[in-house]
Amino acid sequence: MVLLKANLMKAFGVDSLSYVDFDDPRPGYGQVVVKVVEAGVNPVDYFVVSGMRRVEPMPHIPGAEFAGIVEEVGPGVKDFRPGDRVVVYPRVFCGRCDMCMGGHEHLCRFGGIVGMITHGGFAEKAVVNEANLFRLPDNVPWDLAASLPVAALTSFHALLEAGVGPGDVVAIVGASGNTGQFALQLAKIMGARVLAVSTKKWPLELGADAVAPVEQSYDALIKMTGGKLADVVIDAIGTPTLPVSMKLLDRRGRLAIFGALRGETVTFSVPELYNREVRVIGTTGGTRAEMAKLIDMASRGLLKVKVWRKLPMSQAKDALRLLFSRERDGRIMLVGEE
Repeated sequence: MVLLKANLMKAFGVDSLSYVDFDDPRPGYGQVVVKVVEAGVNPVDYFVVSGMRRVEPMPHIPGAEFAGIVEEVGPGVKDFRPGDRVVVYPRVFCGRCDMCMGGHEHLCRFGGIVGMITHGGFAEKAVVNEANLFRLPDNVPWDLAASLPVAALTSFHALLEAGVGPGDVVAIVGASGNTGQFALQLAKIMGARVLAVSTKKWPLELGADAVAPVEQSYDALIKMTGGKLADVVIDAIGTPTLPVSMKLLDRRGRLAIFGALRGETVTFSVPELYNREVRVIGTTGGTRAEMAKLIDMASRGLLKVKVWRKLPMSQAKDALRLLFSRERDGRIMLVGEE
């Protein structure tokens, strides 16, 4: 029996994760075996391993965000061959329901997230459906490639749903996080002026017009704009920051929420919502069409990624423990063998 190494969870909890031998995956009809070169570590992976999300199968290999090289193709695969550089769209979808037919496959009624309802990419290899693969241009580095499916796509979709356009003022709450650093760059590409709400200064290097911690963000926004509040606020954190996010919004502003890192409930003033005609938008993931646009932007050198730590694939447990560390200063990546 041929075996590979994988980060396997047999029970819930980060301590349950072990780097062990696992059956070498074989591709079924329309499937591809991808040798994982690099994987991004995200809160969703922590939630999976901790038992905060529905997980199958068990024992389970987590990892929603990864890129690599095609090693083997199954019957029926037409567009990929061994040796192709690829990045994996992280949503499982049927392609037949009303959501999929309408171009919203990330909301598939019968789907879910790779690494949550299927084995994921925290392993030497992963099996994925051909429909989830995108060919990766040679000039896109692996750090960036393995940050497109979750970190970049989630923020891109949120900005599009919020209708960000030229001249808008956008505040990114959590601008130095996984998604925040891409929300910042993408908002600038869309023509917005951006306040990066963060304790870090490096978002200025990614194009932020101003940066300030949460407690100073209102004054910083007023100073940056000359008195105007934000047309759009992107909040990737959750309960602790949402009151401030609401305060940053101008009349008819749009608040896009896709994170619940530090709490899942919040209380809004109903009169505040309707008196100012504020719109609150919940978003999740993104579409394949949006993913294709991100790959194009990456290939044209328009996107960067700030990486803090690169750990070998065998240290996924350590990577998850570091994810919420106050010391973290950029992305954490798990690296396989190219």
